[in-house]
Order: sequence, then C-alpha cells, then structure tokens
Amino acid sequence: MAKPKPDNLASNKIRTATQKYLDITEIKEDTVILRDGGMRAVMLVSSINFALKSEDEQEALVSGYISFLNTLDFPLQIVIQSRELDMDSYIKELREKEREQTNELLKMQMHEHTAYIEELISIGRIMNKRFYVVVPYHPGSDLHKSFFSSLADAFKPAVLIRIKEKVFWKKRDELTKRVVRVKSGLSSVGLTAVDLDTQALIELYYNSYNPVTSAREKMTNVQDLRVIT
Repeated sequence: MAKPKPDNLASNKIRTATQKYLDITEIKEDTVILRDGGMRAVMLVSSINFALKSEDEQEALVSGYISFLNTLDFPLQIVIQSRELDMDSYIKELREKEREQTNELLKMQMHEHTAYIEELISIGRIMNKRFYVVVPYHPGSDLHKSFFSSLADAFKPAVLIRIKEKVFWKKRDELTKRVVRVKSGLSSVGLTAVDLDTQALIELYYNSYNPVTSAREKMTNVQDLRVIT
C-alpha cells in the first residue's frame, strides 16, 4: 500500500482543523447559523470622521452612543476589517481608458493621474477599512430532550424538517427585531447600517477565513450554484 505524500498529509491536516474549529454550520435567508443553534445577523455600518467634529458635536455623539448601548439588553460584536485594495485592476482600467481617449488634454490628465496612483502604491499599501456590527440571538438549545423523543424523531424525518423550519423562522423573527433596534440606535448617532444578504455573508466569511485565496479566486454568486441530488 502506497504511503500518502507529505503534502497530502499537510493538506488533510489543515482541512480537518478548519472544519473542526469553524463555528458556522450554514448561511441561509441572510442569516448565519452556528453549530450550537445560535444565529447571527451582520450589518455593514458607515463611519464618522470624529476628529473633524466640533467639541460640542463630539460630546453629543458620545452621549448618543452611550444612550444607545444602555438601551440594549443583549451583546453586540463590532468588527473593524482592514483589507489591502487591489489597485492593479484599477490601474489597468485607467490605462485602457487612456489609450481610448481621443482628447489630448484629457489623455494627458489621465496619464498623470495613473502615474500618481502608481507612486502612491510604491510608497505604501492602500487599505480599505470596513465596519461591521454582528447581532446575536441564542434562545438556548433543548439540552434536556429525552432519549425516546430523539429516537422517535429519527423515524419522522418529514415532521422533523417542518419543525426545524418553524423553529428557524421563529428565531429569525426575534433576531430581526434586534436588528431593527440596533439600526434605529445607530441611526440616532448619524450612522447608516445595511443588512448583509446571503451572498454578502458568504463572501465576508470566505474572505475572512481565506484572505490569500480570496484575493485570487472570487466567489461564485449563490444564485448561479446548482445542487445535484
């Protein structure tokens, strides 16, 4: 029997570790479902240049933010994600437009703009910063379910699926209520929050767990995927 190559062993080891420690079991209906039954909604939130505000405006923002936090009876997770911008495609697009430009003045200005961008990149990396708010909901799992009840469910798969769907939508409704409260509170301090849909959630977690691979391989739209049964 041939022994597996060392590269294959390393690959299998990494794959197993990833599956073991990934808390997400499914993403559907614009909702992240965790292994323990918990659910998460993620919002992309706008930012405010706090330093450019006057002292009175800064105090009002801080006061409003504190009031918003005090109205919550559940935790929030605030995530700040920095990613290096892929400027190669942008520069390539600029050069193509420069070649197609017939107005000599505009062509010269585009050339100077492209040169300026290239100079900026040579000095340092250009980063893009995004702000996310994660809203959780976890009513608790039924840990006291009897053995015979669990055994009976195994013989009623259709009924079990209907129950699971009913429970999912009930949990999701509660999660949605929390999301509405958070969006209202953020709006009161001048921030705009946008819910991430299923496609955006998949791309967010894919890029987060695979920062190197995601830069080379883009996600396929979930609407274009076909499940073969």
